[in-house]
Amino acid sequence: MGGCAMAQPAARFITCSNRGEPRVGDWIRTMSDPSIDSVSAMAGLASRRVRAPLERGTRYADLTASNAIRQAASSRGSALKILFANKFFFLNGGSEAVMFDEMELMKGYGFDVIEFSMHDPRNFPSKYESYFVSQKGYRSTSRSSQIKSALSLIHSPEAVKQVTNLILDEKPDLLHCHNIYHQLTPSIINAASRQKMPVVLTLHDYKPVCPVYTQLCKGELCTKCSEGRFEALLVQRCADGSIGRSALLWAEARYHAAARSYQRVDRFIAPSRFMRDSVARRLGADKIIHIPNGIDVSRIEVSKQDEGYVLYLGRLSPEKGVETLLRAHAADDAAWRLVIAGSGPLLADLQSRFPLAEFTGYLTGKALETTLRKASVVVVPSEWHENSPLSILEAMAHGKPIVASRIGGIPELVRDRKTGLLFEPKDTRQLSECIRVLLGDSDLRTKLGWQARRIAETEHSLERHGATLLSLYESLTACKKSPNKSGL
Repeated sequence: MGGCAMAQPAARFITCSNRGEPRVGDWIRTMSDPSIDSVSAMAGLASRRVRAPLERGTRYADLTASNAIRQAASSRGSALKILFANKFFFLNGGSEAVMFDEMELMKGYGFDVIEFSMHDPRNFPSKYESYFVSQKGYRSTSRSSQIKSALSLIHSPEAVKQVTNLILDEKPDLLHCHNIYHQLTPSIINAASRQKMPVVLTLHDYKPVCPVYTQLCKGELCTKCSEGRFEALLVQRCADGSIGRSALLWAEARYHAAARSYQRVDRFIAPSRFMRDSVARRLGADKIIHIPNGIDVSRIEVSKQDEGYVLYLGRLSPEKGVETLLRAHAADDAAWRLVIAGSGPLLADLQSRFPLAEFTGYLTGKALETTLRKASVVVVPSEWHENSPLSILEAMAHGKPIVASRIGGIPELVRDRKTGLLFEPKDTRQLSECIRVLLGDSDLRTKLGWQARRIAETEHSLERHGATLLSLYESLTACKKSPNKSGL
C-alpha cells in the first residue's frame, strides 16, 4: 500500500502546437455554451437541494448557527439584502449547486436574496428575471454578429446596465458573484463598485489567473499566467491550439487587468487552500478567504451497501483522468468490476477501446444515487488542479472510501489512509494498487468510509459554511457607503 502515498512530482510545462482555425462564433460557442456534457455527474444528486426552497429555507432557519446570525441581524436593524450573480440560473454544474445552497441558507436565516443571471428556458423562476441579460447563444453566421458577440464576451454593456438598474431599484447590501465570465463578464464587478457596494467573488476555477480556466495547456499543467502576465497564452496557443481563440481570451484578460475588475473585489472566496495559494500573488493574500464547500449531510443516509465494484462519476474528458483509470483496469485484466457513470467528448472512443468496463452514460436522480450507494470504492483520477469537487463531498457523505489523485485541492478532502488512498496522477500502477488494497479489505473500506462521513459532518456542513459566509458578509457591509446614483 506504500505506493499509494508517494511525493508529488513537479508539474510539466509545454508549448502547444497550431491547429486549423474555426470561425469566431465557434471559438465563443465552445467556450461558453452550456451542454449536458459540461454538467457534473454529481449535479443529478445536488439537484435535490434546489427543488423545494421553501421547505429547505424553513429547515435551515432552525439551525443552531442561525440563532446568533438572527441576533446579529436584529441588532443591525434590518435584514441583509444579498445580490447573487451567476450566468446560469439552473443547475448546470458545481458552481450553481453551491450558489443555490447559499441562497437557500440566506433565506432560511431571514435575509433577502436577489438574483442576477441570463435568460434561459431552463432557468428556475425568479421575480427578478426582467433584469436578466438576454440569452447568449453564439450561433450566428453573420460576421458582424460574431464580432459583436466576441466583444460582449469581454465586456457586456447590457449586463452593466441591467445590474446597475437592479442595484438602484433593490438597493442590495452586497454583490456575491459566482460564475460570471463571458455571458455577464467581470464588468458587473465594476458596476457594483461604482455604487459603493462590497463585492465577493467565489473562485470556482482559475479564470482570474488562467484565461482558459484550467491551468492546462495541451493536457499538461501550466501556471505561466498566475502573476497576471498573459502573453504565454498567445505564445502557447493554450485555447485548443487556436491563435484566434487564444487572442480573444488574451484580450479579455488584458481588458479586465486594465479595468482593474478583480482589484475591485473586496473578498475572494477560495473553496480550497490550494486555490487560495494559487491566486494569492495575483489577487493579494489579504483579500482571499478560505471557506470550504458545504454539503447537507442531513439528507444523506450512510450507505451500508457494497456490491464490490469501483465507480467513476463525472465528465469523460481528458483532464478528468478517466482513461488512466480504464488503463489500470485493463492492465489488471478486468479482475475488478469498473462502472463509468458520465458522458463527455471521450465517451465513444473509450467505450470502443475499453470494452471490459461498464459505461452507464449520463445518470441523474435515483439511478445516480443508487449507483453511488452500491459502490465499494469511488475513484477520482483527475489530472488537472481540481479545486474542491462536490463529487468527493457526496461520496464522503455517503460513507464511501475514495481513491484519488494527489493533485490540486483533492488531498484536502481525501486524506491519505484516513478517508481514502491517494496516488500520483497518471500512475496506473499506483492507482491499481490502491484499488486492489481497498477491494481486498472490507473492514478498511468501512473504516475509511465512516471517517469520511464524520469529516463531511464536522468540517463541510452547510451550517458551518453558512455561518462563515454570514460573518464575511457582516464584516464587509458594516462600513457600507451610500450608493452613487450617477452614471451607468
